[in-house]
Amino acid sequence: MTALAHRRGIEPALLIVVIGAAVSFLPGFEPPELDSHILLTVVLPPLLYSAALNFSVPTFLRNIRPILGLGVGLVVVTAFAVALSSHLPWVPLSFATALVLGAIVAPPDAVTAVAVGRKLGLPKRVMAILTGESLINDAAALTIFSIAVAHVTGDHVFIEEPLLLFGYSAVVGPVVGAALGYVTLWIRERLAHPGLETVQGMVVPFAAFIIAEELHASGVLAVVVAGFVVGSGRLDAGFQTRLQERYVWNSVDVLLEAFVFAYIGLHLRFVLEDLHEAHESLGEVVIVSLIVLLIVLVIRPLSVFAMFWRKKLSERIENKLSGQMPERGRGGPGTRRSAPSWWSRIDRTPLSWQENVVVSWTGMRGVVTLAAAAAIPATTATGAEFPERATIQAVAFVVAVGTLLLQGSTLPMLIRRLNLGWASADETAVEAEHRKAEQVAKQAAERVFADFREHPPGDVDPQVLVDIVTRIARLAQDADEAPDPEEHTRRAEVYTSLYRDVLASQRAALLAERDAGRIDEEVVRAMLDRLDLQEAGVTARLEGRL
Repeated sequence: MTALAHRRGIEPALLIVVIGAAVSFLPGFEPPELDSHILLTVVLPPLLYSAALNFSVPTFLRNIRPILGLGVGLVVVTAFAVALSSHLPWVPLSFATALVLGAIVAPPDAVTAVAVGRKLGLPKRVMAILTGESLINDAAALTIFSIAVAHVTGDHVFIEEPLLLFGYSAVVGPVVGAALGYVTLWIRERLAHPGLETVQGMVVPFAAFIIAEELHASGVLAVVVAGFVVGSGRLDAGFQTRLQERYVWNSVDVLLEAFVFAYIGLHLRFVLEDLHEAHESLGEVVIVSLIVLLIVLVIRPLSVFAMFWRKKLSERIENKLSGQMPERGRGGPGTRRSAPSWWSRIDRTPLSWQENVVVSWTGMRGVVTLAAAAAIPATTATGAEFPERATIQAVAFVVAVGTLLLQGSTLPMLIRRLNLGWASADETAVEAEHRKAEQVAKQAAERVFADFREHPPGDVDPQVLVDIVTRIARLAQDADEAPDPEEHTRRAEVYTSLYRDVLASQRAALLAERDAGRIDEEVVRAMLDRLDLQEAGVTARLEGRL
């Protein structure tokens, strides 16, 4: 269905939900039932972990201010805005149940937005902010969700004070994730087996989530931090492990996202039946759904532009003050040292109004909203039914489908109308980084060639050695030019060995430049992907001769 949706230009999530809903009305159909805790534990960790593995930590830190504003601040604002709607006469929810609903619909799913942005070429910083937001907004939303659900059900909460519980979760969760991430890297160094390393990587997100949740901390943040740690260390792993994990996690993402949308679609008929039993008319549920959908659609643009104009105002004030005050920090006695490097690298440049419009319209709800709605417990601590459970699930369904229809379908047109295609500044910067990386790789190869010339194999004709070096220097970017694997010759062995030494040296040089902060990490990742494919080709030829 996903392949069909891509060919037809339809949003895959929406198509899967519609087909699942249609199947739910078939006579005699019984939907699959999963425990609420199992649903979140199985679906959410691998999706977050996969995204964190491929996201640059330096990029995350550079954009930490808008990411926190959207991923934490906006989630809290949205959840409580929905909760306050319980005071409206048309809304049959208490404040606590409305807060449960608010936490469910608060976090946007960046999958659709990032896919559209990548296809149409949104500016690199906008893409980074949207991706970073999607990694932490789930933690904020699910923390509010767990507190609100515990209040409604009457369950015991680890820390009664909500702010202290939030702070505890935000600290302990990342600590658990970092510890598990470094343990994973330590084990991998001793495994040295691509298959086992990939299997171990599949266990990490579930282990991080479960351990953190058992400690009453944020399982989401634990998974994200573990992904960051393993993702950074993965660049030092073997090429086979990286290639395997890349394709494995891509497949897992597609399967889990399809499963969640199908699961909620297959339950539509039964949610409607529950509503029919609980209400004389579906009219008030429709009204609540429209009110919540309107709040979700309006609160994000208002918040985004409030942050935008606040930054503009503070920037003007800073400029005026800097013009009136003597310049400091340029040396001399008593000069204060600059802030730590990671803090000084934070990008404080505000987005343009066009970029803010796009960010404000990328509020499509998806996997987390539907999974959290399905994860509402059926009963309270006393055994009574969870109040308005069917209503909350129906509203969450309407909000998810409504945002996909309204925002997901119009986002590509909006990007084109605002002329936010491939930004020339981004292209220039990326091209410069790629040229820098190419130069680093070239210099690393030259060092290997110089060492090879100084210490050549004694059993190979010197002219053959010159030919080998010339060919590898010219064709290092094309592994298909390696000698025929059927050639059981000393020349083929020397060629393959030298080629692999060149690739290893290039990889080490790129990693050194990345660690020193002189080359963008995403460019390094792209270069390593290319080197991995080249080494895979060389290795295949080597194994073909054995």
